[in-house]
Amino acid sequence: MEVSFAKEIQKLKLGDGDKFEGEGILAVTKALLQSGVTYVGGYQGSPISHLIDVMVQAAPEMADLGVYVEACTNEASAAAMLGASVMYPARGAVAWKSIVGTNVAADALSNLASPGVMGGALIVLGEDYGEGSSVIQERSHAYAMKSTLWLMDPRPNLPTIVNMVERSFELSEASNTPVMMELRIRACHVQGTFETKDNVAAKVSMKEVLAEPAPHEYERLAHPPVTFGHERKKSGERMQAARGFIAEHELNEVFAGQQRDVGLIVQGGLYNSLMRALNELGLADAEGNSDIPIYVLNVVYPLVPDEILEFASDKRAVLVLEEGQPEYIEQEIGTILRRAGSDAVLAGKDVLPMAGEYKAEVIAEGLGRFLRRHLPQVGNRLEDAAYADEVAVLKAQAADLLKAPVPPRPPNFCTGCPERPFFAALKLTQQEIGPVHYSADIGCHAFATFAPFNFGNSILGYGMSLASNASVASFQEKRPLAVMGDGGFWHNGLLSGVTSRLLNGGDGVLVIMKNGYTSATGTQEVISSPDKDLRLASAEKSATHGETTIEDALKGVGVKWLRTVHTYKVSKMRDTLLDAFKTPFGGLKVIVAEGECQLERQRRIKPIRAKALKNGERVVRQRFGVDEDTCTGDHSCMRLSGCPTLTIKPAADPLKTDPVAYVDNGCVGCGLCGELAHAATLCPSFWRADIVSNPNLLDRLGNWARRTFTGWAGA
Repeated sequence: MEVSFAKEIQKLKLGDGDKFEGEGILAVTKALLQSGVTYVGGYQGSPISHLIDVMVQAAPEMADLGVYVEACTNEASAAAMLGASVMYPARGAVAWKSIVGTNVAADALSNLASPGVMGGALIVLGEDYGEGSSVIQERSHAYAMKSTLWLMDPRPNLPTIVNMVERSFELSEASNTPVMMELRIRACHVQGTFETKDNVAAKVSMKEVLAEPAPHEYERLAHPPVTFGHERKKSGERMQAARGFIAEHELNEVFAGQQRDVGLIVQGGLYNSLMRALNELGLADAEGNSDIPIYVLNVVYPLVPDEILEFASDKRAVLVLEEGQPEYIEQEIGTILRRAGSDAVLAGKDVLPMAGEYKAEVIAEGLGRFLRRHLPQVGNRLEDAAYADEVAVLKAQAADLLKAPVPPRPPNFCTGCPERPFFAALKLTQQEIGPVHYSADIGCHAFATFAPFNFGNSILGYGMSLASNASVASFQEKRPLAVMGDGGFWHNGLLSGVTSRLLNGGDGVLVIMKNGYTSATGTQEVISSPDKDLRLASAEKSATHGETTIEDALKGVGVKWLRTVHTYKVSKMRDTLLDAFKTPFGGLKVIVAEGECQLERQRRIKPIRAKALKNGERVVRQRFGVDEDTCTGDHSCMRLSGCPTLTIKPAADPLKTDPVAYVDNGCVGCGLCGELAHAATLCPSFWRADIVSNPNLLDRLGNWARRTFTGWAGA
């Protein structure tokens, strides 16, 4: 089964005056219920997956409040859900991973922002920016500006985050505008506490249904000619209403400091890193009291000119700390200051990096440059070599403790992942036909871009692999190959890839990884996920997949060349791939590579196996290993599979100078090593053993007979 969020669901039931303890994104989830939402939806992705996962698993509890919960098929469908707030006084919230998710949702967002909303509408964005990001490096800020959507960026502590969620709905309704809230990965996973309130049942909900639909109001449609009026409202009355609400309710915060000649303006999400940097520089204490005044932008768009001018009025210089590029906030603040005739010097990207994550160390370096220029009585102290020497000593101590540089650890497939054998089969295929153009996609299968497979010529977006090589077949002799997961197939690939290729009569090979879930985002279900009863039926069955939803969809749109092959059958997969590349059939060829996600399989079978063992039932599990005497030490098996449990150890035979292959205890018994040895005609060094717990009489007799026979043979 999927990961259980039973403990998290219980926290959603906390009432007035109770104490919530947990991480940021779960605090957001609780805050939504305290705000009286009518509906919640979204598409999963780090770092906001927990919000959707918890809500989906808590659907029965949500129904008691009348809250409708939907796990959307992509970000565009999630954004479109907010259309319910255009004509009805219904509060709604959706979530997705930006910036890639916001790209997908852009069309719906534009058409939502134009007429505006009646009920509060909140979009929670998992901002994943910096070296640890799993997506392209772009900011959500641009979408807020171009569509005139308000953008929150709360300080990363739970009381502030919860307050900003609740205020976001009020701001949305006060200005008839959807609100976006960006939460960096540090904010989503920050730990803390806050005092909870009672959950609020919405006045319009599944329990409080309306007898009649809203009347037709053409002015509330995103359609010409009223869109021209919408544009004036967005930059006029809605903007003014938003700025008035932000100022009246003090959504932005000012923290006074002793050094009034300079000031810091910071995005709320960077506040914790800024305070850490100030503390390291001796300019703030452990309680967060800063020597330098700080203006915290919990709302980064729109800015409130009067607040900025008041903050800068008595200062010679102001530093804007804004993560990423372009420097939207710095440019707007510069415009505000210059138009008002302020002579305060504005600093920002001139002393801080244009791109990259603003960690405490990065901020400290930029602060030092700023203060040496504009507050020399403080900045000159920072020029003292003592601080740099202290950092150098700490780095030297860390290096000494490590003894050696940390070895690189590129992302890899899970142990027993059903996608690894497919790529092994593809390597065997290319040994015969040579390299082919490979269009990669978003998902677990993108790990094949790393060693030992090193596949991939492009990654253009989720479910876009087939579309991305549409023109490649026209100027290459070999057919191009595209790979996507079942999550990407339903997210975008069926329409933008498969139907487009069929419409244009294009050639090519598509492989769909049918592992049963959107695995890379936390193994959420898709429409083609295996039936729950089937998944729980037996510890010995694979559970993937009695259903043929993907195959039926492919046939329904007109795919003529279609094969379904289990990924662990390496020889058959190789032969099917060769057939796809060599067949005289000129249209699209689709291979459905079937194999249940190993994480889900282990979650499914472990409790069943544990229960059987506890009840004294017979349980058999397979274990694989390598015969050390047979292994030649050439390690070709590793170059084909890359399994993390297939490693090396020194040979016991002193005549063998090379280490031999070895299967460690992390093995889950998928059998790929043996399949590869057979398919690639490798040395017969792999063995399989059946480990029987609670053996019956036949098992014991068989074991006695084998031991007796091998004893005689040895003698």
